[in-house]
Amino acid sequence: MKRQMSKKAAAVLAASAAIVLGAAGIAWAASGDDDGSERPITGAALEQASAAALEETGGGTVTETEVGDEESYYEVEVTLENGDQVDVQLDRDFQVVSAEADEEESGDEE
Repeated sequence: MKRQMSKKAAAVLAASAAIVLGAAGIAWAASGDDDGSERPITGAALEQASAAALEETGGGTVTETEVGDEESYYEVEVTLENGDQVDVQLDRDFQVVSAEADEEESGDEE
């Protein structure tokens, strides 16, 4: 009988741990903080993505890149000569999906 209680206790403990870990995973996913999962574009893909983004924007400087962005396969952030930033979304073949001004960075509107 004592052995059955140990198995039951272990099962309850395992189930409790699964619930706690599941809840923690849901909370992390819902937090919206995806900075920890961002991966920069590297190698030949970086060269191709940068060239496509700079062609789309007509110049500027590539300031940030990301593989597996939530909006497209690649994202390239370009800072233009006037300081504006443009996020260029690219598909796996380095074709432009969209390009839009990065609204998050502007703090001039008060």
